[in-house]
Amino acid sequence: MKTIYKFRTLLVLILILNVTNTKAQIIKAEIIATGLTCSMCSNAINKQLKSLPEVVNVETDLNTNTFTVTLKEDNNLSPKVFKEKVEKAGFFIGSLVVTAKAETIANTKYILINENSESKSEIIFKVLDKGFVTEKEFKKLSKSFKNNTTYALNNEDDFHIKLIN
Repeated sequence: MKTIYKFRTLLVLILILNVTNTKAQIIKAEIIATGLTCSMCSNAINKQLKSLPEVVNVETDLNTNTFTVTLKEDNNLSPKVFKEKVEKAGFFIGSLVVTAKAETIANTKYILINENSESKSEIIFKVLDKGFVTEKEFKKLSKSFKNNTTYALNNEDDFHIKLIN
């Protein structure tokens, strides 16, 4: 009886460690920021993004207000971190496109809006939630996904994503 109890305890411990150690494995994030008027605005966002220890490099395109963030391997960042950093700089995200390892979307916090039957090792997806798209686009998406109960809840820990080919 004690052996079965020890085995169960060990099995539960292994399962917990596997769940808590799952990595998001985001490779790259392309952020289009809104509200920028000058290069100083761009510098503020750049500085916030570079403050993340998981960031390897940030490339900025001032013509499109795009920030391409390259990340270290096996990081555990979520899209929420990018939103927080851009907002801390005083701006907003108009678009967030993420390149990640395919197993990332197996994580329960990612809810796939469109179907894709292709099997790839890396995927590219756009986050469609409020705060990750413009207000105008969010209103349009809310109408499109009105039957999707999780989208209507607007839970900040769930990410509704659309795969991009």
